Amino acid sequence: MKNFLVVVDMQKDFVDGALGTPEAEAIVPAVLEKVRRFEGDIFVTYDTHFEDYLDTPEGKKLPVPHCIYETPGWQLTEPLEELMEEIPHYKVQKYTFGSTTLPHLMTEVADGEDFSIELIGLCTDICVVSNALLLKAFFPEAEISVDSSCCAGVTPELHEAALRTMQSCQIDILV
Repeated sequence: MKNFLVVVDMQKDFVDGALGTPEAEAIVPAVLEKVRRFEGDIFVTYDTHFEDYLDTPEGKKLPVPHCIYETPGWQLTEPLEELMEEIPHYKVQKYTFGSTTLPHLMTEVADGEDFSIELIGLCTDICVVSNALLLKAFFPEAEISVDSSCCAGVTPELHEAALRTMQSCQIDILV
């Protein structure tokens, strides 16, 4: 059985940039430790927007330019960026909250073997929950979990609400 780790949007703009929070900064050491110790395939998602972000439907509802392709804010937070230079992984650009490319890439990498999926990253209540539910829909029989100690939401309350939502959908919540 293969093990997959999905590191969701651990980008500068979500950690200590345009949309950063103290909670996001606080999980960085746990994320680094999880990635270092993980035995399996690692997928890293990148929230990706372009210069016209404010003209998009998302930009009109969240008028804070962030994760603009190839800007410093689009890059992974520095300690994770350095670590990922040493660790083989799959980069997945996503242009909305959930990645529809990710399940197809996982199917390819699994090559017919069963697999488990663990998700970590930011933001619990937006992109982590979106990807977790999307993966659960694609792979209803797979073991899917979220490590809550390696996630942070827009607020602590929304983080907890997202964890409860995922648990309601039979996604295991690790603490």
